Amino acid sequence: MLKETLIYKTYLASREGIARVVSRIVPPHEIEDIVQETYVRLCQVENKESINSAKSFMYKMARNLALDHQKRASVRLVDSVDDWHEFEKALCDRHDEVYDKAITSLEFDNFCEAVRLLPLQCRKVFVLKKVYGYSQREIAEELELSESTVEKHISQGIKRCTVFMRQAQKGKTQESAVTSGKRGGAHE
Repeated sequence: MLKETLIYKTYLASREGIARVVSRIVPPHEIEDIVQETYVRLCQVENKESINSAKSFMYKMARNLALDHQKRASVRLVDSVDDWHEFEKALCDRHDEVYDKAITSLEFDNFCEAVRLLPLQCRKVFVLKKVYGYSQREIAEELELSESTVEKHISQGIKRCTVFMRQAQKGKTQESAVTSGKRGGAHE
């Protein structure tokens, strides 16, 4: 119950910022609907205790809802991505004021690094799914893969990014051991 109250207070304090994020993606008459849908979806989350940063979670949810809305309306931000290197650079270099408030710079850098370290095909699938909100079928058609392969890549991307982010949260103890020249067991 305490976590729900904290999330609700965070939502109220973040409504204006969420609206600004959403306004960059959808037409003005759709903004309030998406902000409200963000709250409805937030209330539907069953395991609120697993949310580390309510504010980051809300901003990401609102952004994804706006992108889904945009996709359904057939108004795509990007029709196709030809230069994956430039796309990844733009993804990782994105620093605007609202986004920086939603997720700390370190978390975002760690996430970008986790995505960058994914195998190429896995990375393409993961980014299309998690950043652009493509369906598995759309990804399969775009990249000429089977839907089961797409599903495998998404699962692998989530697992690898989760492991990387958890290791990054534990601190820089492993990094300092590697950079100081210590040699030890296998590096995961």
